[in-house]
Amino acid sequence: MTMNNRIPETTDIRKAHIFDQTKLLAYLRPRLQHLDGDVEIRQFEGGQSNPTFVVGGKNFGSEHQYVVRKKPPGNLLQSAHLIEREFKVMQALKSTDVAVPIVRFFCEDPDILGTPFYVMDYIPGRVFRDPKLPELTPKERACVYDAMNSMLTKLHKVNWKEVGLADFGKTENYVARQIARWSKQYEAAKIDPNPSMDKLMQWLPNNIPAGDAEGLSTTITHGDFRLENLIFASDSFEIQAVLDWELSTLGHPLSDLGYNCVVYHLPANIDGLSGIEGLDLAQLGIPDEKTYVESYKRRTGSDTSIDHRFFVIFSLFRLASIVQGVLARARQGTASSQKAELIGALAKPFADKAWQLTGAKN
Repeated sequence: MTMNNRIPETTDIRKAHIFDQTKLLAYLRPRLQHLDGDVEIRQFEGGQSNPTFVVGGKNFGSEHQYVVRKKPPGNLLQSAHLIEREFKVMQALKSTDVAVPIVRFFCEDPDILGTPFYVMDYIPGRVFRDPKLPELTPKERACVYDAMNSMLTKLHKVNWKEVGLADFGKTENYVARQIARWSKQYEAAKIDPNPSMDKLMQWLPNNIPAGDAEGLSTTITHGDFRLENLIFASDSFEIQAVLDWELSTLGHPLSDLGYNCVVYHLPANIDGLSGIEGLDLAQLGIPDEKTYVESYKRRTGSDTSIDHRFFVIFSLFRLASIVQGVLARARQGTASSQKAELIGALAKPFADKAWQLTGAKN
């Protein structure tokens, strides 16, 4: 089934994720339009957590494409790969100002693909994977960063109770629970010693911002809000969709902002991930971290007394735990991406940078 108009950044289904395509199509065809003819299924190259596939009708016509996102095979860490949460939050946000794909249905039957999965519409557009945005002009880079900042504020302004997400997570002790969760996840996936992670697991619980216990600032949090998870229109800088909601929950909005600002603390040449630390941002047209944070707080009316820096440190710690899990899956042979070993090797530099930002003595 060779198609002429293949979706960018897709590949043949990787060996570790092969499934019975005939069985999947038999399940999808009665439930979706435009899948009655010749069909091809391809796997997206990116994604370190949940294998994701595009299902296209003949020649992948513009409105004949769907995305299937499933849990990976193998033994999974507890509370990881929660695609059911992705489905729920995107369904809840469809009537808000937050750009999300249309989700069609969720299938819990493991007999179809081996693990649960959901289906959503494919959204065409541009994905910018390098935060330096080398293909754009300074003015265009400013537009991209402003659109990203604006979309994050739209998410945090959503009334989570009104959209049916009152049961989406606890509101109290969000940061404390997150620290405990990612410490546990890291320990479960630990392979080699990482002294900075050991120190962070002691430092973070002792430096939680005031008000966390009461959940005073609760919003919907995306959990992985970064440039690479946004689809921009092909002919403008309007965001068409925010993707990868696996880590979404109810929590502190500055956890998203801190994570979004991690690129300001990563070098531009780090293997496997690109940051913007040390670059001439004014010349590039990219707002500096202070300006970016001030724009967010102005748009949301946030408490300007709370320093987002703690959340940058926490985000790097959490990233270290996440990529440690990627490395563990790579060693098991079940990782979603062929770059898993490269990504997994970032656990130590992430933790080292986080510890450096604490300013604490070794």
